[in-house]
Amino acid sequence: MPARGGRPGLRLVVLRLAVHEESTMHDHRKLGRELGLFGSDPLIGAGLPYWLPDGAEIRHSLEEYVRDLERHAGYRHVHSPVLGKRELYEISGHWDHYRDDMYPPMDVGGEQLVLRPSLCPHHALIYRSRGRSYRELPLRIAELGGMYRSELSGVLGGLGRVRAIQLNDAHIFCALDQVEAEAGAALALIRQAYDALGISPARYRLSLPGEGGKYVAGNWDRASEILRSVLERSGLAYDEAEGEAAFYGPKIDVQIADSAGRESTLSTVQVDFHQPARFGLEYVGADAAKHRPVMVHRSIIGSVERAVAQLIEVHGGAFPAWLAPVQLRLLPLSEAEVPYAREVLDRCGDLRAEIAAEGSLGARIRDGRLVPFQAVLGPDEVAAGRLSLRMRDGSRLDAQPAGDALAWLRGESSPPSANRGPGSGFPVPPSR
Repeated sequence: MPARGGRPGLRLVVLRLAVHEESTMHDHRKLGRELGLFGSDPLIGAGLPYWLPDGAEIRHSLEEYVRDLERHAGYRHVHSPVLGKRELYEISGHWDHYRDDMYPPMDVGGEQLVLRPSLCPHHALIYRSRGRSYRELPLRIAELGGMYRSELSGVLGGLGRVRAIQLNDAHIFCALDQVEAEAGAALALIRQAYDALGISPARYRLSLPGEGGKYVAGNWDRASEILRSVLERSGLAYDEAEGEAAFYGPKIDVQIADSAGRESTLSTVQVDFHQPARFGLEYVGADAAKHRPVMVHRSIIGSVERAVAQLIEVHGGAFPAWLAPVQLRLLPLSEAEVPYAREVLDRCGDLRAEIAAEGSLGARIRDGRLVPFQAVLGPDEVAAGRLSLRMRDGSRLDAQPAGDALAWLRGESSPPSANRGPGSGFPVPPSR
């Protein structure tokens, strides 16, 4: 299909070249290992990376930011098991339509259990756990949960494609007349998060069904028109791609590109009429009759692994201060200043700080070139109880009392505010 909102073909080439330049040609697999963010071991298995302390700090900061963003947008967080009975996925349709990407069932106590390939069936059951009223809708539930995909060895690589995935997932259960607003607000949250993370989409894609039997029967035209309207109202140029829909419904895919120009999906918004019907989901309307909700699937940053891979490549390891594994590096000039460095470190509180006392000062500054802030501690700073901060770009701030400097650093190192609007055509709905 031709691109919407721009000249066909040319817009895609320009976007992909721009993203390619912005990535600064950093391969996250190489840089992530050099920076000590993650690793792998054959005894654990292909596509199953482990996180080292600095990588875990980035991951945790990202997860906390997303949870805060979701809470401010009215989502309630849940936890659900990474296993489910095969019957669960037969009902949802995953077993018939997605089996090749699932791990085989395990026979446990006379039951067949499956590592889940998706969180949506679990969330449907959470919705169904009690009666629902129209007054509760839209009901937004979110989870950072594990899921598993039986990926072929040839497509695995670093953090970009793995077999054990931590997914930022959410499902909105709403009335039909609420679907467009909820899908639009979900897309607005994605755009807000990308702005905070410094991620630029390669393109937006409206993924539609294609030929063949991989799709369930359903209200595809209505769902597709809703998502098309969301994109149009948001003022975003987009492409339509047949054959890229989920088996249960169409979706908006936010595409990113890695340092080699390879494209993948990071975030998504989907409209699903299928699973609410399969699980018999209902709510009591204002007319006292029973109605079926619509399920909006939504992921702000998608796979945490893929999101961190993109962040490594976009920032080249020089992460925004709120994401940086080390935010402040203290550089005592000699052994005489080490006690003061330890005193400052004790006062850092939730700032991620460390002392670097070995080697020449110049070498230590170069070693910490990716750290957002460094502080050289000499006799004058010790005597006055001050900090002289050096920024990552080489600029310096005037020396100030240590308490004032640390308070300023906390502000500079705080995550972006979740209250800031995303500036799209759809405001983020407030908490109920």
